[in-house]
Amino acid sequence: MSATDSTEAARARLTKALDRRFGDAAPLPDAACVPGIAQMAEHRTHRYYDGRPVDPALLRAICAAALSAPSKSDLQQRDIVIVEDKDVRRRLDALIPGMDWLPAAPALVVVCANNRRQRQVHEWRGHEFANDHLDPFFNASTDAAIVLGWLVLAAEAVGLGCCPISVIRNNAQAVSDLLGLPEHVFAYAGLALGWPSQPGAITPRLPLSVTLHTDRFDERDVRAKIEAHDRRRASIQPYRTQRAVEKFGRMDDYGWSEEKARQYAVPERADFGAFIRRKGFDLR
Repeated sequence: MSATDSTEAARARLTKALDRRFGDAAPLPDAACVPGIAQMAEHRTHRYYDGRPVDPALLRAICAAALSAPSKSDLQQRDIVIVEDKDVRRRLDALIPGMDWLPAAPALVVVCANNRRQRQVHEWRGHEFANDHLDPFFNASTDAAIVLGWLVLAAEAVGLGCCPISVIRNNAQAVSDLLGLPEHVFAYAGLALGWPSQPGAITPRLPLSVTLHTDRFDERDVRAKIEAHDRRRASIQPYRTQRAVEKFGRMDDYGWSEEKARQYAVPERADFGAFIRRKGFDLR
């Protein structure tokens, strides 16, 4: 296959992926830029794996690539814990509710936000830590979020499938104790990895007309656009189950907005703020 053929194939993949993802027109870049963007646009979450182990050296390389990500002011307030010990893994899996597929994932890493190191260097260098308020928590969380995204990109670049796990924060203190996380360090999210046993699907997202803005934030017709997304999502990738049926009942036209409204209508992680304060963060 010539380079031109390869680029055209990638362009076709990109067009198909963006149409599936957003449902409205998306701009296509110059041909030379297409292959890498196409891979990102085709992102799929994978929860089922073929059982092959992930080579520890490959996993460390993926983590190293992710830790090459941008970091606010080069503060590097993010770490990764690779979970190798079988007993720790078993206990950690048990702390993550509602994910019966997780124990079969060959590899698990935990991305941590780390403001501890910054405070340590202040102590070592004899300088006051003059910004003990919300900003350190925000910056460390943002660094961790960026690394999580880069972990996904690095894993997919070598053919692995993965699934981020935010509900690790549902048992934040127990996870912290199990991983030995000190003050000012907390688990931001887990990431399960393995070789996919099935292709996975491109999950539809809100249309670009809702989430992509030029110059000024624009909410014109936002409700109608989201309701259209609800119908589109239900037609091409309906939810397999409806959330909190015992509280809200069942709906025939169950779409994205109902799913997400129900998600935040049920209390969850109400103790997380207290946990973060116990970790030493001042959230003023």
